[in-house]
Amino acid sequence: MTELSDRDAELVSAHEQERPARRLTGTLRLGVWIVGGLLSAYSLVVVFRPVEALEHRLTFLAVALPLVFLCYRSGISSALRRVRGTAPPEQPSEEARRDVVDRPGVGDWLLAAAALAVLVYPLLDIDAFRDRGSGAALTGLDIAAGLVLTVLLLEAVRRTVGWSLTIICLIFLAYAYFGAYLPIGWTIGHRGFDLAQIVSQLYTGTEGFFGVPMQVAASYIILFTIYGAVLDYSGASKFFIDLSFAAFRKSRAAPGRTVTTAGFLLGTVSGSGVATTVSLGSVAWPVLRRAGYPKEAAGGILASGGIGAILSPPTLGAAAFIIAEYLKVSYLEVLVYATIPTILYYLGIFLSIEIDSRRFGTHAVAVDAPKAGRLLLRFGYHFSSLILIIVLMALDRSAFQSVVIATAIAFALSFLDPEHRMGPKRTAQALAKGTLEVLPVTAVCAAAGIIVGVITQTGLGLNLSAIIVDVAAGNLILTTFMSGVAVMLLGLAVPVTASFIIAAVIIAPALTTLGVTSAEAYMFVFYYAVLSEVSPPTALSAVAAAAITGGNTYKTMMMTWRYTLPAFLVPFAFVLTPNGQALLGQGPIGTVLLMSAVSAVAVAALAMATGGVTGWPERLLATVAAVLLLFLEPVPIVAGLAVLAVAAAVHLIRRRRVPA
Repeated sequence: MTELSDRDAELVSAHEQERPARRLTGTLRLGVWIVGGLLSAYSLVVVFRPVEALEHRLTFLAVALPLVFLCYRSGISSALRRVRGTAPPEQPSEEARRDVVDRPGVGDWLLAAAALAVLVYPLLDIDAFRDRGSGAALTGLDIAAGLVLTVLLLEAVRRTVGWSLTIICLIFLAYAYFGAYLPIGWTIGHRGFDLAQIVSQLYTGTEGFFGVPMQVAASYIILFTIYGAVLDYSGASKFFIDLSFAAFRKSRAAPGRTVTTAGFLLGTVSGSGVATTVSLGSVAWPVLRRAGYPKEAAGGILASGGIGAILSPPTLGAAAFIIAEYLKVSYLEVLVYATIPTILYYLGIFLSIEIDSRRFGTHAVAVDAPKAGRLLLRFGYHFSSLILIIVLMALDRSAFQSVVIATAIAFALSFLDPEHRMGPKRTAQALAKGTLEVLPVTAVCAAAGIIVGVITQTGLGLNLSAIIVDVAAGNLILTTFMSGVAVMLLGLAVPVTASFIIAAVIIAPALTTLGVTSAEAYMFVFYYAVLSEVSPPTALSAVAAAAITGGNTYKTMMMTWRYTLPAFLVPFAFVLTPNGQALLGQGPIGTVLLMSAVSAVAVAALAMATGGVTGWPERLLATVAAVLLLFLEPVPIVAGLAVLAVAAAVHLIRRRRVPA
């Protein structure tokens, strides 16, 4: 992302589910950046010189986890002051605050040293360590180190994303240990496991801390954060914003479309909905205000555009990489799954913006920006690395190699822009930024290994999915509705990545049990995990947008929900209907195109139903039409088109009567 001002950085910190990092200075900052840069360099090298899976994940976490304790505050002193009801100390000067408050204490250094020790220890003899784990012959030192690492990961998660995920992990650990004490008739009861067995599951193999989520963090996510940092430092973020403002100049809907397009383009640089919202807002809110948008509508546009950063190819959020690993498919195939839903998502936003431009009487705004053609001729090369990722994966290059090559191309092309050329200093900063941005996700993925490991060890996933199916009486529609609500509620408490991982091993099997394909189930969970960021009552992206515009928070949430409504309904289509797989790009090309077109009409009907420029009869009819169309079957499609035609006719008749 573009460099944020102090105020914008505070907004991101306040509303992002990830906690704010320290602002280190001086020698310590330099040291952390050097270590971060070296970890990024290591991650790039192992793409072409692979390291055994457990060894690679141990090495990556051995560097990343100590950095978490140095870069993220414990927050203990603030919590104690709140408990005691004492006032915070007098605010020190800016220089003193950065030097004292943001400097790690003795406890932070001890935790970092302990993390390094328990993760380097297995690397001293990785083969013997692995053999002891597989043979259930752990030594006392193995068990002690595993328990210490468990505590350290829980503390790292608490520091980076808060108490919610920490408490969930503790509940799962308690379930693994005390499962034998549950009533005999309970479906989720099990024989119970002792500390040695739990440590063996979590610490010595690739089923716990070092499982699929950790593999994704240490391979996919770190490479894409490095790529995003190189794009940012090479001037791509500025170009994307300038191009968006230059592309839509003259119509009254142009300001809203500009913000949405900028959000899509910035999604290639940032995987954070809140950060994208804030970056957009700092530039776009003044333009939206001059165009005549109310504060709440502008906030809705900012938030919906920001959340597109996680939904949009080619750099989807972290959960998309986990989908590729769980399904054992290429990342390119996951991009194919996401393409049509992404198009429908942005179509819904654009149509709503077009309707709102008439509803609010907005007008075009003159923006001081170069012409789009001139920008493309001068800086259009920033698109080349994005396109190259897709081309290389289509040519059977791995996602790892594709993104590294694209990063190298983005680095080389930066020298075409003297202001943003990647000299030694900018290159080092980009490498360090790539590591520092992945630290919270790494902590989440490692801790999520606790949940996945316990579920695998106890068989809890199959038991809970069976309970969901039983409660829904085996009805797919009810099961899907319950699953969507459950994922959204889970997403209100924990970050997107964690909520997806938990839902993928508990809720997705309930859907596949009823005949839904794994791809459809995982994509359904993915979209609802992401949409928790725009779902009341938390709606983090909407809250951040309201803080920028000064609008009413609840009204901003509801406007955001309205703009993103298609994203809530379309996933039901590809789970509940036989032709729904066409929306994931699966099936004959004719069917894919036809179902996409029908879904686009359904999205238009939803925009009509929620737009506020039609009367209640038309809106009711449009809602019915949208639901019928999303069944994606011949008879409902015909009925939906007929109902939509009636809605349009009623609107035209009522509109002609208004002047009279």
